[in-house]
Amino acid sequence: MGTEIDDVSPAENSTAGWRCAVLGAGVMGSGIAQSLAQAGYEAVCYDVSTEALERAVEGVRTGRYGVERAVERGKLTREAADAALGRLSFTGSFDDAVSRADLVVEAVFEDLPLKIRVFRELDEAAPAGAILASNTSGFPIGAIAAATDRPEQVIGWHWASPPQVMRLAEIVRHPATSDAVVEAVSEAARRCGKNPIVVNDQPMAWGFVANRVYGAMLREAERVIGEGVASREQVNQLMVDCFNWPVGPYGMVAGAKGGW
Repeated sequence: MGTEIDDVSPAENSTAGWRCAVLGAGVMGSGIAQSLAQAGYEAVCYDVSTEALERAVEGVRTGRYGVERAVERGKLTREAADAALGRLSFTGSFDDAVSRADLVVEAVFEDLPLKIRVFRELDEAAPAGAILASNTSGFPIGAIAAATDRPEQVIGWHWASPPQVMRLAEIVRHPATSDAVVEAVSEAARRCGKNPIVVNDQPMAWGFVANRVYGAMLREAERVIGEGVASREQVNQLMVDCFNWPVGPYGMVAGAKGGW
């Protein structure tokens, strides 16, 4: 069974002053970096693509969930927005991003060999005490941790899109993850305005809780449509009307895209 993080009492301010690195400047990566900066952390976002970094800079500033829109909607003060931007930087240098990091959040494509390679490189480049977190939607954290010599410092931190808004923080521990790492990452999630829930790694199935339950629901929705009971639009609207979801299951699919 998973553990609700309210059962854990981390040391107060134990993550204050952290320097965070995010690997990947796609929709997810740049949004995670923005969220960390808004929470008071120094954050640097890395990508191999200059074009991706340029898009990320623009998105963080003026995009739909960027800081300027947040100021316009009254979600951030002008002072808080400027302070967050001052804590956030972008780089094409892997070593510059991770060499002084206390926390690294990997947000590359959902490709397990790629993630394993990234974590091998992280293990060599990041400080010995750095926590290494993966934003994977469903690959086993234990397999990713096995690519390092610090498996106790490897954890899953699954965010939802858009990360600046969604409260999801599915914190995934594998058998070797230390309690201190679970507590620290959960505290960081709370500081980002998220609702961290700690769950256990599942090496025998793709996904943890959110995506496995969602996947089962989507499979049943496909059966309903295939049997001619209802259309996609009708399924979406029925779920919104019945369960007060903000969008239906097919609206979730449309909003869940990200990348390196």
